[in-house]
Amino acid sequence: MRFSINKSELLNALTVVSKGASSRSTLPVLTGVFIQAQGSGLILQTTDLKRSIRYDVAALVDEPGVAVIPEKLLFEIVKNLPDAAVGFETHDTTVEVYCDNSSYTLKTLDASDFPPFPEVAAASQITIPFDDFCSMVKRTARVVSKDQSRAVLTGVLISVSDGVLRMVATDSYRLAVSETVFEGPVDDFEVIVAGGFLQEVASLPKLAESITLGVAQNQVVFNYQNMVLINPRIEGNFPAYQKLIPSSYTTRSCFTTADLIAGIRRAGLVSSPGSPVRFDINADAKNAVISSAAQDVGTAQETVPCEVDGENVEIGFNQQYILEGLQSVGSQEVFLDTLTSLKPGILRSASEESFLYLVMPVRIG
Repeated sequence: MRFSINKSELLNALTVVSKGASSRSTLPVLTGVFIQAQGSGLILQTTDLKRSIRYDVAALVDEPGVAVIPEKLLFEIVKNLPDAAVGFETHDTTVEVYCDNSSYTLKTLDASDFPPFPEVAAASQITIPFDDFCSMVKRTARVVSKDQSRAVLTGVLISVSDGVLRMVATDSYRLAVSETVFEGPVDDFEVIVAGGFLQEVASLPKLAESITLGVAQNQVVFNYQNMVLINPRIEGNFPAYQKLIPSSYTTRSCFTTADLIAGIRRAGLVSSPGSPVRFDINADAKNAVISSAAQDVGTAQETVPCEVDGENVEIGFNQQYILEGLQSVGSQEVFLDTLTSLKPGILRSASEESFLYLVMPVRIG
């Protein structure tokens, strides 16, 4: 095998496929990147036997062939090479990598041991704008649980029904729901996808206008320009989250989003991120007094103006959780809907954006 390729294009490809290589495996070949040179380009593949990633990239191929090269080492080498053409040439159990004044001879892994790339036949699929997909993932995937004992909560529920694509995530303390309307006939479906995997897909560089999600019996597959990313779907029943969302409120407060974020941050300076912040919302004064306290440190208080529809209310929230919810709101103004101090608070975008963030209250003294 012999080929040459632009350094930046190779680095982009390796950056993507590196997410699929195994870091700890009893099969050494899974720590490598499978490179196949053929025609006018390369096919790069990685897998840990669960996640599989393929990236097609153009290259000048002088001699076709295959090789498996240790992924971490190759990535570090390419990252540090000058911005010039990178050449590869295999010799039995080694590969020579050269660029400008640099050259390396690396031991290769047995390509015959590398698993074939999965062929996934999607029963349902949907194509949506990549920007919309990324926005929805960033708003929801940050909420997933890190507790592996409840696997369904480590994933995002993705559903399609009645022309609406919906992503939902919860860790039992908060809930994020993001929706978008799409055009075109698509069969209804529901699938739970690992939050970490979705975040990796959403972090891909914008190389195309749209991305396609396909759902198979045991797997999900994303097709994005010259990439294919496959991951197992999470099996299980997602919580009936609709029952958690109140259908009414006794108090609706409308804040300028940036002002509320700044106010919570200032009030929370005396306490830790996971400590509660207290909201004293006053309809007559048209403001919310936000306060926090920490033993042996002190107290802080911030007054934030707001429009209030309904009764006065006092309620406490985990500082980190309420801030993450506000940071996910894309509008300049945000509604905070409350029932009582012991019922969840709901953040809603004040614009036409369809986003909801529920956060459980914290008892306040």
